[in-house]
Amino acid sequence: MGKSLVAYFSATGTTAAAAKKLAAAVGADVYEIRPAVPYTNADLNWMDKRSRSSVEMKDRSSRPELADRSAKIEEYDTVFVGFPIWWYIAPTIINSFLESYDFSGKRIVLFATSGGSGFGKAAEELRNSVSSEAELTEGILLNGSVTDAELKKWADSVC
Repeated sequence: MGKSLVAYFSATGTTAAAAKKLAAAVGADVYEIRPAVPYTNADLNWMDKRSRSSVEMKDRSSRPELADRSAKIEEYDTVFVGFPIWWYIAPTIINSFLESYDFSGKRIVLFATSGGSGFGKAAEELRNSVSSEAELTEGILLNGSVTDAELKKWADSVC
């Protein structure tokens, strides 16, 4: 499989837990994708059309600023990128992350957490944010109880 990184964005901690479990199962390093301005509970109120997350997701060109750009992407063959599903796609901060690095020659494997939907158009919406020389693959939803053995088997099958 080569050297792997699990990079994730987590607004409430759910995706963070899934990312850390995946990293442990596959022996990968971990990197947290953090916004320069952290999200508050009010920002995440999807029922409020004026909330930060609602405004960002309505504008597909929105690119929230990252807190840092310290991921050493060049050191990895495979980068697992995790996020919660928002409005049937990845939060736009994932576009910010993908557009901040050169993923040429890398395999990007997506994983997500969701309160009730599938991947939707997440992979499709992210493809334009990476070089055509990068391989981007839709992965799995890591909701509920997935065993370490199942995670390892899945990771081996996509890498």
